[in-house]
Amino acid sequence: MSETKVVGTAYTRKSNDGMLSVISTRDTFHSLEAMSNPPEKKSSNSNEEKRDTWSKKVDFAFSIAGGFVGLGNVWRFPYLCFKNGGGAFLIPYVLFVALGSLPVFFLEVTVGQYSRCGGALAWKIVPVMKGIGAAVNIINYYLNVYYAVILAWSLRYFFASMASTLPWSTCGNNWNTNSCYVYGAKALNVSNDTGYAFQNDTEKISSVVEYWERGVLGLSKGIDHAGEVQWELLLCLLLTWVIIYFCIWKGIGWTSKVVYFTATFPILMLLVLLVRGVTLDGAVDGIIFYLKPDLDRLRDVQVWLDAAAQVFYSYALCKGMLTTMGSYNKYKYNSYRDCIILAFLNSGVSFVSGFAIFSVLGFMAKEQGVNITDVAESGPGLAFIAYPKALTLLPLPQFWGCLFFFMLFLLGLDSEFVGQETLMTAFVDIKPKFFRKPWRKEIALAILSLTQFLFGISMITQGGVYVLNIFDNYAAAGWCMLFISFFQCGSISWLFGIKKFWSRICEMVGFKPFPWFKWCWCILTPISTAVLFVLSVSYYKPLTYNKTYVYPTWAIVVAWMLALSSMLWIPGYAAYRFIVAKGSLKDRWVEITTSEYDDSNRLSEYEEVEMADKIAEASTTPYIYPILEETPLYEDVVSGKRDLEANDNPQTVTD
Repeated sequence: MSETKVVGTAYTRKSNDGMLSVISTRDTFHSLEAMSNPPEKKSSNSNEEKRDTWSKKVDFAFSIAGGFVGLGNVWRFPYLCFKNGGGAFLIPYVLFVALGSLPVFFLEVTVGQYSRCGGALAWKIVPVMKGIGAAVNIINYYLNVYYAVILAWSLRYFFASMASTLPWSTCGNNWNTNSCYVYGAKALNVSNDTGYAFQNDTEKISSVVEYWERGVLGLSKGIDHAGEVQWELLLCLLLTWVIIYFCIWKGIGWTSKVVYFTATFPILMLLVLLVRGVTLDGAVDGIIFYLKPDLDRLRDVQVWLDAAAQVFYSYALCKGMLTTMGSYNKYKYNSYRDCIILAFLNSGVSFVSGFAIFSVLGFMAKEQGVNITDVAESGPGLAFIAYPKALTLLPLPQFWGCLFFFMLFLLGLDSEFVGQETLMTAFVDIKPKFFRKPWRKEIALAILSLTQFLFGISMITQGGVYVLNIFDNYAAAGWCMLFISFFQCGSISWLFGIKKFWSRICEMVGFKPFPWFKWCWCILTPISTAVLFVLSVSYYKPLTYNKTYVYPTWAIVVAWMLALSSMLWIPGYAAYRFIVAKGSLKDRWVEITTSEYDDSNRLSEYEEVEMADKIAEASTTPYIYPILEETPLYEDVVSGKRDLEANDNPQTVTD
């Protein structure tokens, strides 16, 4: 394949044998120039010149790592892997990373990098899909609210771990009942600290469970019984939001420095817990349970749905975070390399955390003489019941307790940083002039954080955990992310134009990446997300808490309203935009699908070269002037060093 380069009023062309030639096609050049530089459209991105950028290249990588390496990697992936066939679960997991999460991850980052806007305005790239910006920020707001409550739980346990005796390791406290049983010996106790004699094992309730449900949550009978606010959790929630605010109040320049610590230290602590875990007696049994493949489980549709939900959740997709972080990159930056490396980091942390968690659970099961299936749990059950049980069996339980819960806090904290920065970026992008004045951004961030703090109070009442469970399963549910991902890929591939966007990516990263992402955005990812979305809805089960409490009908209705409050923005705004557009149906379609960015119609550097090749090859009788290796190049001509003399006897050559 020959290579063509525009030079002045001619082209230099390099053939496969290395020969350079000049194609004298002045008229053709002028037509190409007109195509490459159409009249510019008025800019709609008025804040581009004032937009902040990362002070260092590594700031982007650290911020993304902090944003999507979080609690889901530690407390959800290991349990799902164990539950859904051990090592066999890695098959659908890796498949959906390749087909879904990684392509959408790269897409969101590059949309932000190209548009230089956060998640709220980046989708001006396809005006009819602006509803995506509202949808992702609504999900992000919900997520930040209940994530902060989980951080408050972590702080509560962190401070409790400093006591001389772990409060969940004894009975006889004011939150305990006569059924309290101290978990910590191989032989079953016959009585508790109060001397109550158990008639059978079913009467026993672990002291760890009672501390969690009665000492921390003050758990009520159901969502209908809100009860009182737990003041210890209220103080921890307030402290959490104060820390979040002062870590991000000065913008990305400040936040990017904070995540150096919050993104790396939890991983180091996880490695410490891993080393401690694998040295425990019974650790091998736990690891075998974690990874033992059961290929028959792959026949269950729920296994595939769990894998898809996990990869979308753990990669922080469809929340506007990745688009916002990408918008702070310079236009020409190799985000392709960073996305590949960060994807390996994310999945690697998930996989390694399974060894750290299940090695400890294997030790606990052997100490108690029970099966690992009886101690393995997911989510809050793992973090605040199963692991605290294990801590009571370790030497220096206070030290390991502080380490574990501080790790959980930091894992969620940097995710909150990125989430809050994403929401603030949305406001700043919409009103850039307003927020340029001193202290306005800081005040707006304080008001935003205050609303989320007040919203979170509903989740720290005695019935608060039921509310949080709704948010976790509906407000940021897997089907919401699948729904949004479908429209993100479709917008770029089918409306903006995959060829046009891919050329922009080549221009931004500086080379032509392997076209796997392009194939995924066009076909594979939209098909897979659509199929999974339909299956998720088809296999829907009514919400329960702890597999025993069934939510009332009104709570289910509220839950669906939360889910639809984000998703409906996409079709709703598309319908609105089409209605307010003017002209015929064709004119309206053109208006709502034409990008609002200045350079959306220009040819990228790579397209210019391809166009020049096509024009040169389409010319039936071009005059080609051979250029020897010692003949001066164009750069020498324009600098005045030499003169390029035309050959007196040009030969006509036919391609």
